[in-house]
Amino acid sequence: MIPHRWLVVCSAMSSAGMVWAAVLIAGLLAGVRLVPSAVAVGVAALLTVPGVIAGVIGNRWYYRTTRPRLRWSLTSWVPPHVPHWASMLAGVIFFGFWLAVVVAFAGLDGNAEMRDGRYVSDHNGRVTVITEADYERQLDHEQQISLGILGALAVGGVFLTGAVLTHHAAPEPTHTQSAGLPLA
Repeated sequence: MIPHRWLVVCSAMSSAGMVWAAVLIAGLLAGVRLVPSAVAVGVAALLTVPGVIAGVIGNRWYYRTTRPRLRWSLTSWVPPHVPHWASMLAGVIFFGFWLAVVVAFAGLDGNAEMRDGRYVSDHNGRVTVITEADYERQLDHEQQISLGILGALAVGGVFLTGAVLTHHAAPEPTHTQSAGLPLA
């Protein structure tokens, strides 16, 4: 069993990681890099990963699941006591991070790097000299992809640790609640 205090700390860390990633992505979309990429991604990873691990392990121990009972049913992916609004909210936030990743991937144009004091882009073996602004934009896209992935993981960490933390107060599922059975 994971101690209750550790779950609370991991949930708070994942929440902070989610907010950290969202604020930095918003800054990148506004054209401002608030912190260097190594710091942004490193802090996001430090805040996010423990909560994801604790959430996955905790849910595995409490619910003894290895896979969803029904592949495309939301009720089979969500623990029975979690309100549907919470799962839908987590899904919407997760979609926002996913969209940030997709937008950043669409904006990438090769691998931007600095060679011999010039900014270049290597795209499928074709090297092109680019401006410093294009180089910085490519770095912003790379940072946005990393933060989007870590933000999406943080959503999962918050949701899973929250499910484990609220498990003790949950009533036993009935046939009308989400227990892998169709709703009455």
